[in-house]
Amino acid sequence: MASITRARIMQISRMLRPAVQSHQNVPQVRIKALVSPVASRYMSSDVGSYEHVLVEKRGDGGCVGLITLNRPKALNALCDALMKDLSGALAALDADPKVAAIVLTGSEKAFAAGADIKEMQNKKFVDCFLGGFLEGWNFITKMKKPVIAAVNGYALGGGCEVAMMCDIILAGEKAKFGQPEIIIGTIPGAGGTQRLAKAIGKSRAMQMCLTGDPIGAQQASDWGLVSSVHPPDQLVNEAIKLGERIATHSKLIVAMAKESVNNSFELPLSEGLHFEKRLFHSTFATDDRSEGMTAFVEKRKPNFTDS
Repeated sequence: MASITRARIMQISRMLRPAVQSHQNVPQVRIKALVSPVASRYMSSDVGSYEHVLVEKRGDGGCVGLITLNRPKALNALCDALMKDLSGALAALDADPKVAAIVLTGSEKAFAAGADIKEMQNKKFVDCFLGGFLEGWNFITKMKKPVIAAVNGYALGGGCEVAMMCDIILAGEKAKFGQPEIIIGTIPGAGGTQRLAKAIGKSRAMQMCLTGDPIGAQQASDWGLVSSVHPPDQLVNEAIKLGERIATHSKLIVAMAKESVNNSFELPLSEGLHFEKRLFHSTFATDDRSEGMTAFVEKRKPNFTDS
């Protein structure tokens, strides 16, 4: 029994190490100090600059926005300031008419190691309940444009929850997904129990949430949590390619398709089918539906105008 206890302690210690590191004192360094001169040249000035995220435009004609979480010393732990930066960057790219899809990533070591424990440690029930703690995190799901999570390394706790808020998840071969909140005496608070169960089923979600044990990238793929698995150094480029593929279609119709799929998780089947049919009907009021079908009949590439 003693050896089992020691093994469990070592397992918990390894899993909590990223989160513990996140509430060490990290200097509030401006973004220029964290970015190499080469990388800084590729940051987009028209979508603003931020302290805790890097923003670029990639792909053909800058059609894909790339947001990189940038708290390297804390393994991208999700503090309030980072989430505000992420909200601003996502809103700017969502409003940019040149951008068709958004990729969200971290480092090869960590997508995000979890919510920042230092910010949560001394909170009381009344602070959380009356202050609506974590309620604002759902802004990621409000984007009209598709958001692709490119997950390398740790995606634990809030990091896993943020990835699940995205529309598509691609994983690096060494990615780790988990909801280890049970180990520190709490439960997921930003959708972990809800989105995880819908993605991988009740039994598997229960296993992850009640043990706190993480799963690897291939298991996440086998369970249906991620779309595909790639070598870590190729992951972001693969996500950009996927964004470029989406960008070949009408932004208007893509937004409608995204809304319809997301509603499948909110509505009973009969209502969901009715909603889908009405959106399908409404595409016949768009120029892009007419252009798409005409181009198909004429055997040419469509010229979508997002209208």
